[in-house]
Amino acid sequence: MCAGCGLSLGRASAGVWTTNHQRLTAVDPGSERESSPRGIRHDTRVRAPGPDGNELLTSSTGLVLLVLLVVETLTTLALRTYLSVHLFLGLLLLPPVALKLASTGWRFARYYTRNEPYVRAGPPRMLMRLLAPLLVASTLALFGTGVAMIVVGHRGGELRTLHTFSFVAWGVLVGVHVLAYLTRVLRDGTMDWRRNAVDVVAGVRSRRAILVGALLAGVVLASSTLPAQRTVLHHGGHRHHHEARSR
Repeated sequence: MCAGCGLSLGRASAGVWTTNHQRLTAVDPGSERESSPRGIRHDTRVRAPGPDGNELLTSSTGLVLLVLLVVETLTTLALRTYLSVHLFLGLLLLPPVALKLASTGWRFARYYTRNEPYVRAGPPRMLMRLLAPLLVASTLALFGTGVAMIVVGHRGGELRTLHTFSFVAWGVLVGVHVLAYLTRVLRDGTMDWRRNAVDVVAGVRSRRAILVGALLAGVVLASSTLPAQRTVLHHGGHRHHHEARSR
């Protein structure tokens, strides 16, 4: 009789402990979560996209842009030789750059409209918030003047001057930006492409598709404008030939 009572009491206690544990977990879902400061939180559960998904998309896009922009910048060291590569890459970069601006702009908008998950994630660093408008403006000026030169069909005059000055300003600002976020980009930029990516933050396939789509759109854009690029190359070659003869 007493043994049966003890067994029943033990089962009841276990049931109470389980119920209380479930209630605590429901009240504080972050109690079992391990966070990395200012980055993606790493735990064993699949989380809704929200700020973490936005940050993963921004980081993976930033990593792709870092590689492409390094190559694009290197072409300026011997621009006459690599002008064709410079033009093609510049146009290919347009959709990924637009994606990067959209992903960071989305976080900006969601934070300042007081969306709760984005407010909890916190704002970017103060210096980065102050430099962001200048970086966006210089990026638009750099790529805008580059596209304008292709549309016009030559690379001289005022457009070239504006393109050069915007490149200098953009280079300084993007250098600060890279130094501030390089560690995070290298850490999180490949997270969506790892084997266990689907077990980290929901929306992996969508983020992959968006990034690949932006790259494919860039390839299509650059390939479809090859005739206009050849016009710029021909005009530049003809101008250099004329200058050489005049000397």
